[in-house]
Amino acid sequence: MREKLTQLTLGLADVIFGKEQQIKLALCAMLARGHLLLEDLPGMGKTTLSHGLAQALGMSYQRIQFTSDLLPADILGASIFNTKEQQFSFHKGPIFSQVVLADEINRAGPKTQSALLEAMEEGCVSIDSERYMLPTPFFVIATQNPQHQSGTFALPESQLDRFFMRLSLGFPPADAEKLLIKGIRPQRDEDKPAIVTCDVLKKMQSQVDQITIANTVVDYILALVTITRHDKDIAHPLSPRASIALAQGAKAWAFIEGRDFVMPEDVQAVFTSICEHRINPHDSYSQANLCDDILRRVKVPL
Repeated sequence: MREKLTQLTLGLADVIFGKEQQIKLALCAMLARGHLLLEDLPGMGKTTLSHGLAQALGMSYQRIQFTSDLLPADILGASIFNTKEQQFSFHKGPIFSQVVLADEINRAGPKTQSALLEAMEEGCVSIDSERYMLPTPFFVIATQNPQHQSGTFALPESQLDRFFMRLSLGFPPADAEKLLIKGIRPQRDEDKPAIVTCDVLKKMQSQVDQITIANTVVDYILALVTITRHDKDIAHPLSPRASIALAQGAKAWAFIEGRDFVMPEDVQAVFTSICEHRINPHDSYSQANLCDDILRRVKVPL
């Protein structure tokens, strides 16, 4: 498994240059069975990363471009009347893929956003009183533009909380951007075989579940989330869902680092990516700075 995980990390490094940390965090989210939110300016490689993940894992992939006129049926599918058979038949939408890229999710209206997020939470969709199971593994990568850009609908806090992790790719390092300027593009061979199969990914996810987390580390996680519930600078504190995500994310990070137990450093490595989109500070703080402040204020167990 360690060799496969190393191959996967190196393979994705050939797809998107100079973003090793973000690649590890994206893999961490997938190993923890969580959905990923990418917030960044256009042209930063968000689509490239999502497509590279699907290809490296041999998973079916669909991209949905969110616009203001997109309807829930455009995502989930719809029942269409068959005149020959005189009955309705369900036509599956693009949500029935293992990796779904919801591109610019905050350009669609709240009703359409909710349709996607319900599918993420339940692992199935309900159409005309019928339930249809989504494939497994099922992984949503949603991208959103900064909220100051025109034509965006901000995701409510209750919906943001359903995303396991939020990442920002940021501008590439100078040496990586120099390669792009010279015309050296990331490798995107459609016929390239998968590095890790879905069965191997499921085994990795099961191994992550078996990672040991000591009571001292659990108490550390509790201390981190509790401090947000008694801080006057935080309007929306961390929920129990965030506590569970921190524990599962720390397990996945420990697995990536080659350990079968969680250390406080694993919690710290994933804390900002898992928590900053869940807390809503007052104007005097940015979300990232507040996460750093929380980590400094809570004593690390020995």
